[in-house]
Formats: sequence, C-alpha cells, structure tokens
Amino acid sequence: MRALPALPIREILPGLGDALASAGSVVLSAPPGAGKTTLVPLFLLDQPWRGDGKIILLEPRRLAARAAAGRMAELLGEKVGETVGYRMRLDNRVSGKTRIEVVTEGVFSRMILDDPELSGVSAVLFDEFHERSLDADFGLALALDVQSALREDLRIVVMSATLDVERIAGLVGDAPVLKSEGRSFPIDIRYENRAAGESVEDAMVRTIAEAHRSEKGSILAFLPGQAEIARTAARLADRFGEATAIVPLYGNLSQKEQDAAIRPAPKGTRKIVLATSIAETSITIDGVRIVVDSGLQRLPVFEASTGITRLETVRVSRASADQRAGRAGRTEPGIAIRLWHSGQTAALAAFTPPQILASDLSGLLLDLAHWGVADPSTLRFLDPPPETTLREARGLLLELGAIDSRGALTPRGRRIRDLALPVRLAAMAVAAAEEGRAQEACLLAVMLTEQGLGGNGIDIEERLRRFRSERSDRAKAARGLARRMAAELGASKNAGPKPVLPGALLMHAFPDRIALQRGGRGRFVMANGRGAEIPETERLAAAGMLVIADLTGRAGAQRVLAAAEIDRSDVEGHMPEAIVTEEQSFFDRASRQVRARRVTRLGAIIFEEKPLPRPSGEAAARALADGIRQLGLAAVPFPKDVEQLRDRIGFLHRSIGEPWPDMSDTGLISRLDEWFVPFQGGAGGIDGIKGRDLAEGLMSLVPYELQRDLARLAPTHFEAPTGQRHPIHYDGDEPLLSIRVQELFGLKTHPAIGDGRLPLLLELISPGHRPIQTTRDLPGFWAGSWKDVRAEMRGRYPKHPWPEDPANAMPTTRAKPRGT
Repeated sequence: MRALPALPIREILPGLGDALASAGSVVLSAPPGAGKTTLVPLFLLDQPWRGDGKIILLEPRRLAARAAAGRMAELLGEKVGETVGYRMRLDNRVSGKTRIEVVTEGVFSRMILDDPELSGVSAVLFDEFHERSLDADFGLALALDVQSALREDLRIVVMSATLDVERIAGLVGDAPVLKSEGRSFPIDIRYENRAAGESVEDAMVRTIAEAHRSEKGSILAFLPGQAEIARTAARLADRFGEATAIVPLYGNLSQKEQDAAIRPAPKGTRKIVLATSIAETSITIDGVRIVVDSGLQRLPVFEASTGITRLETVRVSRASADQRAGRAGRTEPGIAIRLWHSGQTAALAAFTPPQILASDLSGLLLDLAHWGVADPSTLRFLDPPPETTLREARGLLLELGAIDSRGALTPRGRRIRDLALPVRLAAMAVAAAEEGRAQEACLLAVMLTEQGLGGNGIDIEERLRRFRSERSDRAKAARGLARRMAAELGASKNAGPKPVLPGALLMHAFPDRIALQRGGRGRFVMANGRGAEIPETERLAAAGMLVIADLTGRAGAQRVLAAAEIDRSDVEGHMPEAIVTEEQSFFDRASRQVRARRVTRLGAIIFEEKPLPRPSGEAAARALADGIRQLGLAAVPFPKDVEQLRDRIGFLHRSIGEPWPDMSDTGLISRLDEWFVPFQGGAGGIDGIKGRDLAEGLMSLVPYELQRDLARLAPTHFEAPTGQRHPIHYDGDEPLLSIRVQELFGLKTHPAIGDGRLPLLLELISPGHRPIQTTRDLPGFWAGSWKDVRAEMRGRYPKHPWPEDPANAMPTTRAKPRGT
C-alpha cells in the first residue's frame, strides 16, 4: 500500500482485500481516474490467498491492455514482461516471472476454454465491464461456471467506472459491492449544442479551435469513426502551427502509431488527439485536460435475417459520455465539452447495448459446444443470447459441418474451433488444408481479421498482394501468426504448384455469398437470394461472379465492402457439391399458376433452366402453398360457407382456446403444410382451388373427438319461432344474429349457443331490413325499450304487426292481412 500512488481507489483497497478473503467474487465501481485498472492488480499481488497464482486482468482493447501493463510495470520500476506482462493476438510480452497478465477479452475466452481449471490462476479481473463486449460476457459466464464447479478458490472481480452494480452483483451470486466515490481531479462539463444541419466535423473544428484559443493543455476529441477523424484532421491541418500536433487514434493504426498518440506532447507543445471510442477507457494521455465529445459512436449491429454485420452511427450512452469526460481529469483539473444540449443527456441510454444482443453468435455457439454446453441458458449470462440469432448460428455451423444435429462438436468443428479465427474463416482454412492450401488460406484469413492490412479497398486480391509485401511490424506479426496457424493444420512449406486465387478459398467461408452479376454492371445476386451492389467505377463491378467477404446495409440495399472474383469453374473445381441440377415446381406470381422447370443452380443463383410440363399432386400443392405465402391468405377463394366454417372454428379458438385451432391469417399460413397441401393435389393455380377441399382441410385441423361438438357449440344457423333458419355470423368479436324483430315474437328467452351458455348478439331489423336495435337481453328489450321502438315503427311500417306485448304475440314473416 505504501508504494502505490495516492489515487482515490486506495481508500477501498483494504476492504477489497477483506471481501476477497471471505467471498469468491466482488463487484467494484469507481469513476474514471480513480486508479482501479492499475492499482487493484498491484494490490492483489500481496494478498495471502494468491499464493503464487497469476492475476489475469481483462481489457476490452489492445491499446488499453498495453497501456495498463506499461503503467503497472513503471510503478514497479520494471519492464513489461517481468512481474507485469500482456498477452494479445499479435503480441505477447510475458515471462516466467510474470504474475499479472493483462489480456484482451478474446484471449481470455480461449485461455479458459483450453484450460477449464485455469491452472496457476488465482484471480480474474474484468475491467471496464460496462462496455459489455460479447467476449467479456462470455468470459464472465465461463469464469463463474469454473468457480462454481471446479475452482471454489478462484477470485473474480468485476470492475467499471460506470456499472449497473446491483444487476452484476446478482449475477455473480449476490457478491459484495464496493464503490469508490473519489475522482483524481474535478471536471467542468460544458455544453455546445450542434446546430441542425451542421456536420459533426464542422462542429468539432469550431469547438476545438475555440478551446485551443481559450484554454491550456492538450485536447482529446471523440468522433464516431475513422472517416470523420480524417476529415476533421484535414480541416485542422493548417490552423495551429508546429507547436500543436494533430494526431489520430483508432483501431486500424499500427501499435507504434497508437502508442505515439497517447504519449505526452513534448515540452512546450500541445497535442490534439482525434479518437474513436478506443480512447474511452483504461488509458491516460498525459497533458490532456480538455475533452470534446461529439456524442456519437459507431457500433456493429448483426442482422440474423441477412447474416451480415453493419456499422451504425448512434448516440453514446450516459455511461460512455461519463467515461469520455473522465479522460479530462486524469492528471489535472479538466474541461469536458459536449456537442449537444444539456437537456439531451437525460434522454441518452444508461448503458451501451450489450454486444450479445446484436452479434453473430456462431463463434459463441461453437465455443459452447466445445465447453460441452448445448443450451446457453445453463450458463450465467447477464443478458441471454437471442434465440433467433442462435438459430441462425446453428444453421451456419451445420452448413459448415462444425456441429451435428444434436449440437455436438464434430471432428471438423474441433479443427475449426482450434483456430483463433472467426468461424467462417476458420472453416475456409480447414477446407483449404484438405486441398494442401493451408498457408494461403491462413494468410488471407488473418488479413481479413486485422482491419487495414493491405489497405481498405474492395478488391481482396489486390489487398492480399499488398499485404504480402507490407513491411510494418503489424504486418510481419500477422504473417507470422498465419504461418503458425497453417502449421497447426499440418501445412507443408511447399504449397501446390500453382497459387490459388483468394476467391477460390473464400467460397468455403461464404458459400451463401457467392454472387452472380445480374441486372447490369455492379449489380449482383447472391446464393442466399439477396442482392448486393458495387460502385460502377470499381474493377470488380464488371466481374461475372464474385464471392463477397464483407458487406453492409439493410436487406435490399447491401453494399459490398470486400470481395474476390471467381468463375463457375472455380465452384465446380473446389465445391462441386454446391451446384445441383433438379426439377422444381414453383408458383408464378404473374399468372397465379403453378409451373415446373429443370434448373442448374447454386442456392438462389440460376445458371440454366428449362420449362417442364405443369406439375400435379403434392409438388403442385406445395408450390401453390408458396404462392399463398407470397400473396397472403386473402388470395384464397373461400366460398361463403367455408368462410363461415373458418369463422366458427376461429370463434371457438378465441373463446375456449386450444385444442380448437387458430383460424387467423397468421395461424393458417403457418400451418399450410397441414391443412392445405394434403387436400389440393388437383389444383394447378389459385383459380383451381375448390371450396370442398378447403373445408376438408380446415376441419382436419380440428381434433377428431371435437368435430362432432362443432355444430353444438357453434351452429351455423338459428331457427326462429317462425321455423325460418337464419345464419349466425362469427366474424366479429362475438356471434351475431341479424333477424327481423317480428320473427322473435313470442320468444321469452334470449337466443343462445354453446349449450345455452353464450347469448347471441341480436341485431334486430325492421321490415325494411334496417337495424332497429342490438341487444344481449331479449326479455329485457320486450319489457323496456320495445315501447319506444313500437311507437316509432308503427308509423313507419303500418302494414306490419307491432303488438303491445310481443313476448306473447305470434311470430310472423308477413305483413298484417288486409283489412286488419
């Protein structure tokens, strides 16, 4: 304790030590600048329960991991790699002396999956957990599982500057909650509202220039992405002279460039750092005392329906805004300028949405299968993964041969999981290894997972060519990683005699995104049936076929971000099973008829087709059902009696429930294969659908033992005292009988159905068939408002009987006899 800096977190460190001595888990909340990232791990080094075990500190980003390790090593008077080291995908600095390992969240997930006992680890610290990355959520779920089943002695600390502490504490078993209220230095928060129509770059330049003129110290400005940073930097380039450096900071920069951005400005100079959310947590940029916050961030959003992840620019959460402001008070009193109106802060979401709710979960599902878990709900996730996204992930893993029908890992799936790559790219590398092309595939996969390597162009072949000759340390490390992965796959140093183009490899990763040009230059249809576009000025816009590795946008307007050219012979040579020739029956929407054809296709891509005679039987019925799904149930020509049958069954479903079937449009469309297809073998189009077949199909949904009850519970007609039968209407909220009032004379009880338990809604009509009154109580009507109705109707219809006592009068369908 005496050797640790006098930061606010020191006040609660003794309590943290006591809590971890008696409890397995602790939730720690401390504001930015309190010192939790560096002081907590160092403090825990001296705890008796640690023994000689390691302390693992998880950080959300590589930059934060390196910075935290560097600061702790500096406090110990050592170099990184001695007592304190770090471990990340392309860079390791650990040794036999290392007792504090700072790791990125994805690295920790692989550590615990490969060694479930976490041998030699005494404590795991989840820093900045409020960011709620998928890897952090998964890592915590695994750590809690290990703690409860294998390692009761494992300590877990969940830390953040802004955290929903009570919810987290409940997740980790009602863990003690410790809060540090102190901040290193005060921060003056100001608001500069960005005018409507003003670009974020213009607002940034204006605010930065004014802050630079009126305040001292370096400036950290938060922008949503790399493009906005580049535009802002260009507009600031000539404003301040050599005494002020303008430095970008984002994920695609090399380690040297990132480290240079957070290094203190030379004495007598100032620095303006233009950063994304990468600078939001766990780093200190010495000399920064002004933060300018655009209030925007770019988040990945996965759409299960399209299988793509797109980046969306959204408002930051209050937690992120607080983190950003906290960067201004790390080394001295600071100022945080927010480019929005002060009243808008309360409307911000409390926390950034968890990645688990908007991410591709195929990697998670594969890791769970490796862990021996088929149902994610058996693990403690703060937010359970959405079932729709899990369903899409299972489908992809089945398609790639990574899991079997029970969700268990296959031998191929084990090889895919062993590679530190996204699932699709790992599957590509495994498939390529079977063809003796592991080295080329691993090089391509690593390039695609490290943003910026080889440039950011659409043409992957060109990017790969540049990456092979790139001389940066990051590129060299990436090529080294690719060689190690290829060796794991058993690759020999000598690949095949002829290099394979990237597209032929990528087909194994993205079989659903093989695309054929259709509709002109730059317009493509993919094997999954969706369209995608490339700007006409790009070389690949003229390609006949592509395989698309990355795209963005919503369904129907997807823009290609990375692709490689292929041709049909590539598919036939490397994935012959993907191209099939088959006879298809399909619904022709224009003619509303069923057609047949023989096609050669790859998914939704049709290479050749030939018309065949019109189909019949089940094939025709299934095609017709597809047509109804397209057109909606309104296209089905239900006759009146069948429509009434549907209404009657639907009424019983609404009033009684199951097992009476749902007759709504949605309910019937979801069960077309049950009630429609088996009964429509003779129909060749919409116009050929027969009413009797529809009636038979609807009745097939009603359990046999209930069918005889239908007439009793929901009769088709009501027999009036006159002997006339009148239809009962079931299409409203309650059964309705529309009947001339004279036909009910003499009736002393209200008409009812369902064994007399459910009164009909009576619509009483005049001899001219105009509504007189509605009632659910006929005796009450006779005794009450009949008097007023009679007075009005006698004058309007004098030829019809209007007795004073209708309950005891004779019912009739006719006018009064002449002369009466």
